[in-house]
Amino acid sequence: MNILHICADPSPTEESASKQLAVTFFRTLAEKNPDVNITNVDLYENPPPYLDYQAIRGFWFPVFIEGHQPTDDEQLAGTYGMEQGEKFNESDVVVLTIPMWNYSAPAILKAWMDQVLSPSVTYEMDQRGTRPLHKVRKLIMLVASGETFAEGDPRDALTPMVLNSFADAGIHHVSIAWADGQYAFKHNDAEKRLAVALDAAEEAAEEVIDELSGA
Repeated sequence: MNILHICADPSPTEESASKQLAVTFFRTLAEKNPDVNITNVDLYENPPPYLDYQAIRGFWFPVFIEGHQPTDDEQLAGTYGMEQGEKFNESDVVVLTIPMWNYSAPAILKAWMDQVLSPSVTYEMDQRGTRPLHKVRKLIMLVASGETFAEGDPRDALTPMVLNSFADAGIHHVSIAWADGQYAFKHNDAEKRLAVALDAAEEAAEEVIDELSGA
């Protein structure tokens, strides 16, 4: 089983609820299946470029314009996406470690998604629809936020952005462990909420093993 872990949190683990969820998830995974292969990508150590015009042309013009062949400049602009896409396409599970900032994901994760969740990188696209180029069978989101959120909360721009973008790439099987209410000065049950989320991260790891055993 191949796991791709994308970390979008620059904080040290002791200060980061999302990274603590990741520690629990991967520890449980290793205990249940020590042979799992994990590829870690820290976006702050290997940052993605923002999409520029050349990258947009390289990724999207072959979809819009029949016969368009990306130029050398367009191919160069898409280098990061293609390199990350190779890791993505060989994975059975993608794990995102995400702090919520300003009610959405850090811009660095959005930049990675713009590069990787693109035509010719992780899926093909034409007038008939999309066809995955990957073998990803599940997405795990390990999220932390200072505020509390109910399911479907209109303040939550993170969840729909991630879910819709991955759905476009053909990934619909998702589990979320969310440590919300982590502003301890505002929420006196912050530790309890983190403990519940840690249990959810452990359960998500166990589900991965049960669902994808033998993958």
